[in-house]
Amino acid sequence: MSSQADQVAIVRSPTEERNTDTHDIDTLPTLDILRLINSEDHRVAPAVAAVLPQLAEAVDHTVHRLGAGGRVHYFGAGTSGRLAMMDAAELPPTYGVEPHRVVAHHAGGQDALVTAVEGIEDDDQQGAVDAADLASGDVAIGLSASGRTPYVAGALRVARQAGATTVLISANPHADLADKADIHVGMDTGAEVIAGSTRMKAGTAQKLALNALSTAVMIRLGHTYSNLMVGMSANNAKLRGRMVTILADASGQSAEDCASALAAANGETRTALVILLAGVDATDAATAVRAAGGSVRGALRELGGT
Repeated sequence: MSSQADQVAIVRSPTEERNTDTHDIDTLPTLDILRLINSEDHRVAPAVAAVLPQLAEAVDHTVHRLGAGGRVHYFGAGTSGRLAMMDAAELPPTYGVEPHRVVAHHAGGQDALVTAVEGIEDDDQQGAVDAADLASGDVAIGLSASGRTPYVAGALRVARQAGATTVLISANPHADLADKADIHVGMDTGAEVIAGSTRMKAGTAQKLALNALSTAVMIRLGHTYSNLMVGMSANNAKLRGRMVTILADASGQSAEDCASALAAANGETRTALVILLAGVDATDAATAVRAAGGSVRGALRELGGT
């Protein structure tokens, strides 16, 4: 029988170390506590900036796989898994992506999103089970602050065996799981204000990286025109009003003309924008958008515009 000491994992991730600048944080007045936290938060954006080349590589692979009909699967536990769930959930309403194209898997399932399930992140086999549906045309993105989460390890292992592109996003430049991923986005956020509290800097860094990755992917896939969201369909009154505003901003035409174009396009914003910018009817606009893979700029080129 194993001793209790044998069952204790020795953690050497930077996120688990003690921060030498915050040893006395529990003796400080409130404002000074907040200043220390804010000072540490300032390390996050530079840490993300340092790994932009790796993040760009992940974006390019994801664009290629999604553009060819593949899917993106996120895998994470605890804070990392919750951030993955949030990112995946926000893409369909923001960009009109089909919900099954970007899927998030959280260790412990839906129940663990709101109530912590102890030990579930150590389940390598559950990660493998959750990744069993991946195919060679997919992308698996594992999120692990420490870069050593067994659940994520199991998922990345099975994803790689299936031929999927594998990406690890961590707050540990020397993550143990780096060799299980084709691309490692390892952000050096250092020790947390409170040792091991990875919902802090490590969580913020992961959210910034995920936001940047998924937004860049959506831009590259033509779900925006300029810096405007044109991928969603206007399927209720509130969204139709929002889309009319976007169409007016993009085209410089009146709200009335934009509303008419949106109606002619059956609520499909990209088609409506091509109607307005190219001066064509709804049928020709929709055909051009489809031929361009959903890109408004590509559709305009198809029609001889700019």
